[in-house]
Amino acid sequence: MTHEPTSLLPVWARTPTTRRPKTRRHPLPTAAAVGTMEEDHHHRPSSSSSPGSRRFLSGLCAAALRRKPLGAHSSAAASGEGLVRHLGVLELVLLGIGASIGAGIFVVTGTVARDAGPGVTISFVLAGAACVLNALCYAELASRFPAVVGGAYLYTYAAFNELTAFLVFTQLMLDYHIGAASIARSLASYFIQFLELVPFLKGHIPSWIGHGEEFFGGVVSINILAPILLIILTAILCYGVKESSAVNTFMTTLKIVIVIVIVFAGVFEVDVSNWSPFMPNGFKAVVTGATVVFFAYVGFDAVANSAEEAKRPQRDLPIGILGSLLACVLLYVAVCLVITGMVPYTLLGEDAPLAEAFAAKGLKFVTVLISIGAVAGLTTTLLVGLYVQSRLYLGLGRDGLLPSVFAKVHPTRHTPLHSQIWVGCVAAVMAGLFNVHMLSHILSVGTLTGYSVVSACVITLRWDDKETSRRSLGSMSIWQEGVLCLVIVALCGFVAGLCYRFNYSIAFMIVAFLIAVAASFALQFRQVYGSVDPPRFSCPGVPMVPIVSVFFNMLLFAQLHEEAWYRFVILSLVAVGVYAGYGQHNAVPWSSDHSAVGYHGVSCEAP
Repeated sequence: MTHEPTSLLPVWARTPTTRRPKTRRHPLPTAAAVGTMEEDHHHRPSSSSSPGSRRFLSGLCAAALRRKPLGAHSSAAASGEGLVRHLGVLELVLLGIGASIGAGIFVVTGTVARDAGPGVTISFVLAGAACVLNALCYAELASRFPAVVGGAYLYTYAAFNELTAFLVFTQLMLDYHIGAASIARSLASYFIQFLELVPFLKGHIPSWIGHGEEFFGGVVSINILAPILLIILTAILCYGVKESSAVNTFMTTLKIVIVIVIVFAGVFEVDVSNWSPFMPNGFKAVVTGATVVFFAYVGFDAVANSAEEAKRPQRDLPIGILGSLLACVLLYVAVCLVITGMVPYTLLGEDAPLAEAFAAKGLKFVTVLISIGAVAGLTTTLLVGLYVQSRLYLGLGRDGLLPSVFAKVHPTRHTPLHSQIWVGCVAAVMAGLFNVHMLSHILSVGTLTGYSVVSACVITLRWDDKETSRRSLGSMSIWQEGVLCLVIVALCGFVAGLCYRFNYSIAFMIVAFLIAVAASFALQFRQVYGSVDPPRFSCPGVPMVPIVSVFFNMLLFAQLHEEAWYRFVILSLVAVGVYAGYGQHNAVPWSSDHSAVGYHGVSCEAP
């Protein structure tokens, strides 16, 4: 659907049409008046920089509030400068599974069970249900938007504004960079452990090769194998999406088969009496476990970033997102039931609980399968992580928010070569020189930020465009009122999370919950939700499902380490500075010369 070009700014931020000011005739000043003016000029401080500052801030605000459909992207893809559509529905499902399930399925399941007991199964079900809410929001937007790269960044750009989209990108990208380096070091360590299963290699491999050896008081931690593994995976991704998808399909299938074999091997060793009591430490321990294992499902959103390489994106992307998440829920729950049924939860180990449980039953061959599965799981997680990063850089390079070198696509390989090499080099340097595991406590900020904003995007994009400019309270428009209600819901979720974390009085949590309910009712009954040109997949229960998703995501945000909050604030300030100095001046403008690619139900005009 093509819309006529209109203003990119919300109604409340548009600049009125410039008119020639009427000239006024002023009487000539007298000599006394001239003297007074000169005297004032000498005594009054100069304010010549004030108009310049005002112009800068005015231009920054105008640029930051831009929303635009990305018509230039589709034209690039159509002219052969875009990516190639090679991914079918099966590849997309395996892409999501490969991103979500790493070595954690063999570790996290047992470590959380030490506190939650067999109730860890309920923890994974609760966390999976919370992720399903986010997945429903991603699925609708994936089917609503044109098939171009960008994911959460693209959705935010269309639903809110340019600056918010850039902030979401920076938060996500720091998570991806640190996560890729950390996973690479873990993969190197697991790979060395796998090699040490060979008797003559055990204990003879230097630590600086795969496990890491610290120098200069721990400031530098040398790991040779991690950068080599990153270079190999980067080369595969640069070669082509068809080849990298084949590697991911093979490794993910191997991982799934190993998990299924482990589950069937453990079923015959289950003692039902180990499941009693099911929640030995109460339901609160189960809920706390859910906040921990929530991040074990992170990765399904990677499917949304493959829109430009999916064969039938509007149909296949929702299937890939939801299908991969549901498959992960089933695998995690099966492993939890087996591990808590084999061994009493009090006897589970901390470092390798699943392997120790099978070793205690005399099934040592399963420990070999676990090592192979861990290597396969970390490989696919790292591969998909590098893949997603390059596509996000490609999207921002096309928009001009990053240098144009990131927007280049190889003419024959049809991969974002420069973006992919940059991503691989950053991860290789970090993994080879630094112990990035120490930064793990500041991760997940970008993930929760992206999930929350995407859920909010579903609500704002459902609003009727003809009603959003209507005035609400004073000078506030209905659109502004809706955004304010979304912010209130998010803040209430964060406050409720703080109350839960620090054991504050339950009265504070109830008050935060009631305020969020009031804001939810305002979103439900004061906003007009349009139904014109619905997407192929629609999230059910809008606006309540996205509201619950935002509330729970922010409740989880409050459970993160305090340094993660500092990182969010500091990185946001840095991102605003980068945008003010570079992004606002280089963003690709959208004018009447560009033919807009209309989204399904997304207006080209900001409310």
